[in-house]
Amino acid sequence: MKVLVVGGSGALGGHAAIHLAAQGHDVSIGGRNPANPATPMAAMPFVQGDYIAGDYTPEKLAGFDWVVFAAGNDPRHVPQGSDFAEFLYKANHEMVPAFFAAAREAGVKRAVQLGSYYHQASPDLLETNGYIRSRKAACEGARAQGAPGFDVVSVNAPFMVGSVPGLPSQIFEPYVQWAKGLIPIEHYAPTGGTNFMSFQSLSEAIEGALLRGEPGKAYLVGDENLSFRDYFQLFFDAVGSPVQVEERDAEMPLLPDVAIPQGRGNWVRVNPDPAEVALLGYRRNDVANAVADVAAQFA
Repeated sequence: MKVLVVGGSGALGGHAAIHLAAQGHDVSIGGRNPANPATPMAAMPFVQGDYIAGDYTPEKLAGFDWVVFAAGNDPRHVPQGSDFAEFLYKANHEMVPAFFAAAREAGVKRAVQLGSYYHQASPDLLETNGYIRSRKAACEGARAQGAPGFDVVSVNAPFMVGSVPGLPSQIFEPYVQWAKGLIPIEHYAPTGGTNFMSFQSLSEAIEGALLRGEPGKAYLVGDENLSFRDYFQLFFDAVGSPVQVEERDAEMPLLPDVAIPQGRGNWVRVNPDPAEVALLGYRRNDVANAVADVAAQFA
């Protein structure tokens, strides 16, 4: 199939693009800027566009059989000086559905919207968190654009861990350097935990959704429920450090409280439906492997 991965220059979209290309698909990537030249995505055709600006017109999307939308915006993407709520409303409530409407008009056959897990795994957070409400709106708005001949499926993912060859990471590179003793932060993790999933598992789930996903369905995917302490411990183990990470009810600079929507000390667990795991065809128990890959890349 001819596939466009919007957000394909980033980590999750890039990994999905590499995976789909390895399965024999003709993959192009879309984004505001071309892929990092050190990554495999740089060799793929590039379609420039900013979905928030409405750049992905039906004419630009014409000719693609499948689309993967991995460009959803979160608090990291809000431009400096912009109103947080207004930006996320436009990005997620308005322009994600508009993108999928353009894909439908272009004649795209199937599309996957890559979303966030919070509104399915912990719907109680919707009342107090505008970001989570905006991701729910993106998930629902994308699927609402489905029509006969245009299938839309959402894949809602938890905390992700993994690497893309040649792609830097502002999250995982510091974790590896900290585990190696190169960043002077005490060896502790905040209390609480969540579900973690490898890039590889997610790319397999995205492929499965394109091939076999039920039109209009939102799949809550995930792998391992881990405490933040156990998660950080994987990085120390991967670099061969004897350090045993402590658990503290204190903010941690490498995982600040703002990155824990459920609140420090609390959990968001995912126990994916075994039938859905089998349908989408993604691997489980892969988080330690993903951390090992991260350590190898950034050590």
